[in-house]
Amino acid sequence: MREPGLPSLEQLRVFVAVIDAGGFALAARQLHRTQSVISYTIANLEEQLNVVLLDRAKRKPTLTEAGKALLADARAVALKVDGMRARAKALAGGLEAEVSLVVDVMFPTSVLVEVLEAFQLEFPTVALRLRVEALGAVTQLVLERVCHIGVGGWMPLATDAIERLASGHVRMMPVAAPCHPLAKLRGTIPTSLAREHTQLVLTDRSALTEGQDFGVLALRNWRLGDLGAKHELLRAGLGWGSMPEAMVREDLASGRLVRLSLGDGDVMHYPVHLIHRGDQQPGHAAQWLAQRFAAQLPRLLERGF
Repeated sequence: MREPGLPSLEQLRVFVAVIDAGGFALAARQLHRTQSVISYTIANLEEQLNVVLLDRAKRKPTLTEAGKALLADARAVALKVDGMRARAKALAGGLEAEVSLVVDVMFPTSVLVEVLEAFQLEFPTVALRLRVEALGAVTQLVLERVCHIGVGGWMPLATDAIERLASGHVRMMPVAAPCHPLAKLRGTIPTSLAREHTQLVLTDRSALTEGQDFGVLALRNWRLGDLGAKHELLRAGLGWGSMPEAMVREDLASGRLVRLSLGDGDVMHYPVHLIHRGDQQPGHAAQWLAQRFAAQLPRLLERGF
């Protein structure tokens, strides 16, 4: 048996059109070709692939088993080429191929989803690379040019290389499981008493804020690199600590966690900044994303996040 030949993109498009349209005549009308050209193209494709794709014995051409297997491949090739053409057109017009974004782990996921959904609709050909980091790691990735844009919280010492725009805050509150000793106390909890119990603290994996503490009161603390792990340990009653309100809202409503009234304050506003390198001009898509965050963040964060 001879080896299959190399089908053309046009042949694959015609094959897909015949199936989608429901026959040779309808595909010819859709593609503005004569029916004989459509039939000839399919015959040549079958010759190239050395298989019969369509059963012509019936009034309406139907896929053979080989045709069923290869139709998905034909669709995939056509879609890939269409995507490549769209991306090439965008690049020729000055649109970047990829935008990289780093977001602070404290940032509400629902708000992030809303912004990114809008980005995908506006720039379907631009790949988006997303990183989620804590504290100084957001700034570090922007400084090192790994990411074009950062949505960060606590900022390390100011650097001339970074441009930042204050864009609201995330509400943080101290919580503990109902079984925790602090959760069983009535009234305001003295700071001296809170210090006696293990505090769960989110730690920084970057060198920019290494050794700096943010909101740490207790003498004993467990430092965690993952906010999800901190959440689970809090619910297990292994310590107390501050969490984004949006992330623990359901836990508070169900009683799985209890809000603590600390003498040092029971609500903390975690600042949110939009950052990028001042010496690096973002591309069109990156600028759009930055402007979207800048315009939407204050309003979105006012929802109680």
